[in-house]
Amino acid sequence: MHLFFKYFFKTAQYLIGPIILLWDKLFPPRGIVRTAEEQQKVDASSRHLVLYQFRMCPFCVKVRRAIKRLSLNIETRDALREESSRKELLAGGGEIKVPCLRITDDAGNTTWMYESSVINEYLQERFA
Repeated sequence: MHLFFKYFFKTAQYLIGPIILLWDKLFPPRGIVRTAEEQQKVDASSRHLVLYQFRMCPFCVKVRRAIKRLSLNIETRDALREESSRKELLAGGGEIKVPCLRITDDAGNTTWMYESSVINEYLQERFA
């Protein structure tokens, strides 16, 4: 029975994923407009953030939309198609689960944050 649900959800993701991507492309969120100086500060603060994601994952789309809405320049890595990114995610975060935000502070300490709602809340609090 467990195997049935695994394949059911995987199939549903492949059917719904393209629809979600099309919706995201047709109706992108509007980003925050900042002065050039403010945007440079935000860019400097977000340069140590990396989002590990799968392109068609609805929870990853949710985080990418929040990133667009907050006008953030955060590097994204596809942990499904890029083997090196997948290995980094497993080695650093301990599991291959997306979305995952890698946060590296100025001292070089790294935190791996999972769950789209938690990531979006963090981004909202830090950059809104």
